[in-house]
Amino acid sequence: MRKITFLFFYFSAVAVNAQTDSSKQKLKLSAYLDMYDTYDFANPDNHTRPTFLYNYTRTNEVNLNLGYIKASLVEKNVRANLAFATGTYMNANYVNEVGVMKNVFEANLGVKLSSKKALWIDAGIFPSHIGFESAISNDCWTLTRSILAENSPYYESGVRLSYTTSNEKWYLSMLLLNGWQVINRVDGNNALALGHQVTFQPSQAVLFNSSSFIGNVYADSISRMRYFHNFYTVIQFSSKWGITTGFDIGLQQKHKYSNSLNNWYGYVVILQWKPTEKNAIGLRVENYNDPNNIIIPKGFNNGFNTFGYSLNYDQSILPNLLWRIEARYLYNSDNYFTNNNMPVNNNVSICTALQMSF
Repeated sequence: MRKITFLFFYFSAVAVNAQTDSSKQKLKLSAYLDMYDTYDFANPDNHTRPTFLYNYTRTNEVNLNLGYIKASLVEKNVRANLAFATGTYMNANYVNEVGVMKNVFEANLGVKLSSKKALWIDAGIFPSHIGFESAISNDCWTLTRSILAENSPYYESGVRLSYTTSNEKWYLSMLLLNGWQVINRVDGNNALALGHQVTFQPSQAVLFNSSSFIGNVYADSISRMRYFHNFYTVIQFSSKWGITTGFDIGLQQKHKYSNSLNNWYGYVVILQWKPTEKNAIGLRVENYNDPNNIIIPKGFNNGFNTFGYSLNYDQSILPNLLWRIEARYLYNSDNYFTNNNMPVNNNVSICTALQMSF
């Protein structure tokens, strides 16, 4: 912990000293807190939500989902981000990371390659280039994350080459990655993974995004290539109404050298209505199908095929303070959920949170 504190304040001090020319560089210090309480009607004895969910994982207790402190520095030709975090989100998603890396939310450094074009190369630990939902809940239309977001990377490490057109309508990037949501490489894995992202925003009201991942996520001795693609759209019909749709599809070799592939897919549709500036309602419909348990934990027998519905209400108490509450219903045809330790085909929960950014 001393190392974390020292690094953060050292980075901050360097950034502050560099602020002598405000026209060329800018320092931003920020923080985020997401306190929550989830009531799961299944009453699990271990106070833990189903294993395919990685946010708001504790039940029937007040807890911290995510809290971080972050320093960002932007100069004319250099940019950097450093953030350390804690919370149940970190416990669930960073369980395989080692030592101090369990608390590194973001750490990257970028250099601009052209004096006239927005062409950058960045290296380090980044938020994932996949999907429209991030770990920062108050940036999302729903309090909890969709199943497809929970089961694709939230973060990644490697090198990213990116370009934004002068009219800012197109963003393109190519990535060399250490793997599928990892900072440290999987033991025995010596092959980098590849990724891409293309975003097209023809107007402020419409956005299209395509992202991919290609790579082996296991040790080389049991190598199985994974091919994954995410596509989403965001359409803002007016200041009050908007819709987001997302679709994931993945393929993975059944075993090393195999020509046969297992597959999984998921989709989500989120409709948002903002009757007033300080109030918002979100309705979500989703499905996730992983028949061979490639992504979803093996504890779900006969594959995994779950439908979900949720209703979300947000109230902006202050410009930087958001109160949210969400009711969520998950359903499957097999009885692989439990309720009071008995098998059932559904799961019902209510989650509420206070989220503050400063």
